[in-house]
Amino acid sequence: MSRLMKSLAIRLVHIGKTCYINRVIFTSCRLLKQDLSLGLSKLKAQKSSIYLDMADPEVEAVLAPLRSAVKEQELALTPKDNFDRNKLEDLLKQKFFYDQSFAIYGGVNGLYDFGPMGCAVKANLLDAWRNFFILEEQMLQVDCAMLTPEPVLVASGHVERFQDYMVKDMKTGECFRADHLIEAHLEKILADKKTQAEKKDEIRSLMPLIDGMSKDDMGATLKKYDMKSPITGNDISEPMEFNLMFATSIGPTGHMKGYLRPETAQGIFVNFKRLLEFHQGKLPFAGAQIGNSFRNEISPRSGLLRVREFTMAEIEHFCDPSNKDHPKFASVADLEVLLYSACNQMDGKPPEKKTIGDAVKSKLIANETLGYFMARIFLFMVKCGVDPKRLRFRQHLNNEMAHYACDCWDAETRTSYGWVECVGCADRSCYDLTQHTKATGTIDVVECAPQKGVLGKVFKKEAKAITDYLSNLAEDDVNNLEQKLKDIEEFVPSVIEPSFGIGRILYSIFEHNFAVREGDEQRTYLRLPPLIAPYKCSVDDSSGSIGRRYARTDAIAVPYGITIDFDSLKAPHTATLRERDSMKQIRAPIADLPELVRDLSQQRRSWEDVLNNYPLFEQQEASKN
Repeated sequence: MSRLMKSLAIRLVHIGKTCYINRVIFTSCRLLKQDLSLGLSKLKAQKSSIYLDMADPEVEAVLAPLRSAVKEQELALTPKDNFDRNKLEDLLKQKFFYDQSFAIYGGVNGLYDFGPMGCAVKANLLDAWRNFFILEEQMLQVDCAMLTPEPVLVASGHVERFQDYMVKDMKTGECFRADHLIEAHLEKILADKKTQAEKKDEIRSLMPLIDGMSKDDMGATLKKYDMKSPITGNDISEPMEFNLMFATSIGPTGHMKGYLRPETAQGIFVNFKRLLEFHQGKLPFAGAQIGNSFRNEISPRSGLLRVREFTMAEIEHFCDPSNKDHPKFASVADLEVLLYSACNQMDGKPPEKKTIGDAVKSKLIANETLGYFMARIFLFMVKCGVDPKRLRFRQHLNNEMAHYACDCWDAETRTSYGWVECVGCADRSCYDLTQHTKATGTIDVVECAPQKGVLGKVFKKEAKAITDYLSNLAEDDVNNLEQKLKDIEEFVPSVIEPSFGIGRILYSIFEHNFAVREGDEQRTYLRLPPLIAPYKCSVDDSSGSIGRRYARTDAIAVPYGITIDFDSLKAPHTATLRERDSMKQIRAPIADLPELVRDLSQQRRSWEDVLNNYPLFEQQEASKN
């Protein structure tokens, strides 16, 4: 039996980890909704966790009274699915997917270490991202320095504007992020049944404006609602600016000031000229980068959702500002996604399902390239395990939109923490390249002089004649040629930027795929897609407690398990293959198993197809005797 296991294990080594699969277009994206117990008599008799179809007129009629409440409506429509976050966190820590950094020294908020399982899942996710975007879209990948000189971030605006407002407990000195404190306090007032309807209406109209509040607006709001420290109840200070970047010095003298980069994008922008040359001077093209970024968060919270050091995967797609069509747009135009437009947010209306094509046609989404990347983001997230029923795109409101942006949508996932921004997809216009051009004094000079090397490559045998002609032009002819060259259109490329927060996506995937075995609340496991699962298959023998072994491999998300039993000793040699989620097993020839596991892991073949082609395993024919 051991020889069979060793042989099988060797063959399994050659199974590929990941593979691009055909896109699955989800044309139905129902929203999971909780029972609307707040005065909605039609739903009182129903269970506490149900699915609602937003397109159903009857449901629309029930939801009508909630149209004026944006935040309250979102809370009301969030399902009470009895999700136990503590059980998920216990599993992730017990199996060392990740844990707080420097825990033996008391830990540091906002810093996390990934263990063996977490590293494997993260690596598989990044590998899938690289295949799905960089390789398939033929992007140019770079890997730039994390230490960034101050002038770069002055030009980009980060030194001046990359900040949040914080308040301090006047007695303990503990700091809180002002907008989070305001939002939590107002939500608490809304949830209080004693709050008068007039005051609730006032708060509802204020909630969408919190993200765009100025320092003075926040100060006035804190005073108006008499907000205190949420921990001690002490008085708090006026809001104060806090730059989120980690400052440092470069070199032994300390004269060169720098920062740990707050995003990976600037490394792509400052290398634009080199990338353009590499792409033979042609637009459009995209640069991409995977790497760590750093933000000195005021009050890190919610595990991987708000941290001080995190991995980003960013794309900067450079294109002609006068032509933002995309050649592959037709391939995603019929994809239906949930869009939460700025207008719907301000009017208190719910998100709406639309096709990407219709949204671009109506100018809800600014252009084809932005729409194309939004569709690709959706497909990637679903492929990696995000529940499509808990995924939406929320458009930035005018008061939170960057001043240089033409349009911006966040891909948000619904978790036990609420809706979480995981991917930003923005049309950044030409702001960044323009700023770096101004800061570095870069000037494009057009000379009326033959470039012999270039002419030789293009015109070959005729190059000498052309060079002689240009060299012998009369003064008037030179002036005319110069004028024609001046008439050539010049522009600064626009940038479409999808920016992925890998930690937030990972957490969403963990939560969306956390499960408990029916009838055994202690048996928790992760239903991660084989694409990103840390291991694709386990190999066991049937001696001992095989059930406990299955439970251990389920807990670390291993999707398939091969078991060698006493029947395997009989010719022709066979073994069982178990699928994690259904727990069903089939018996197949050992020679078939490596290819079978590979095809299942790369989603070339479905488990249903396997069940239809191999006998279902019930129990061994042989026994120990």
